[in-house]
Formats: sequence, C-alpha cells, structure tokens
Amino acid sequence: MNPRHLKGALAVLAGMALNVLGDMLLGVRIEHFYGIATFNFAWMVDVFLVPFGVGLAVARIYGARGGKWLACLPPLFVRSMSYAKLYFLDQQYGDFFYQLHLHYWGPCVILTVEAANFGGILGEVLIGVYGRKRGKEAHS
Repeated sequence: MNPRHLKGALAVLAGMALNVLGDMLLGVRIEHFYGIATFNFAWMVDVFLVPFGVGLAVARIYGARGGKWLACLPPLFVRSMSYAKLYFLDQQYGDFFYQLHLHYWGPCVILTVEAANFGGILGEVLIGVYGRKRGKEAHS
C-alpha cells in the first residue's frame, strides 16, 4: 500500500475519533432537533469548533498538500454514521421522518464539513505546505 494512502487513512480515522470524542464530551446530538432550544452554546461548539479542530488535526497528520480536502471526510462520515444510528437504532419516538427533517440535517452537515475545511486550510498553512522552496530567490 502506498504510504501516502496509509497516512491519509490514518488521518481520517484519527479525525473521526476526535470528532466522536468531541460529540461525547459536549453531549450534543446534532441530528436531534428540539426547535430553537437546539441552538445553544454547546451546539455551536460542536458544529463549528470541534470540526475545525478535526480539520487542523487531519492536516497536521497528513502533512502534505490535499490535507484540506481530506479534512472534509471525518465530519461527513461521523454525521452520516450518526444519522444511520438515529434511523436504525433510535426509533423510540415513532416515525423517523417526523423526528429529523433533511432540510435541517443537510445544512448542519454542510456547516461541519466547511468548518473542518477551514481547519484543514489553516493546518496546511501552519505546517508550511505552501512555503517557498529552498534555493529560489524572490523576484521583486
């Protein structure tokens, strides 16, 4: 197996673990919608800051160009698995489609993926992926 692919798979798995850990520590289930009471401080941290940190970690582990795109995968996979868990295992409240509206879940997934992408971009910048090559002089 290509070492770059192995590093990418490791980065995605570590990002997924970090995302699940953040969800568990905050105690927030993004997929549950309770009206306006859903959007509290813990929800905002779970939607914006946790994926941002995941993106930073993925870019740092991957360490090459493309880390910003790879950073989009962990939140997408975690949110999809959480959606599947809600659909198949947590149907204690009746019909699933009365619980979760896709017009709510879709934008939440987009927000988490974009926050992770911003973290991945910053992570690539911080590790110096876009730095100048040595030996080249700047033309002014």
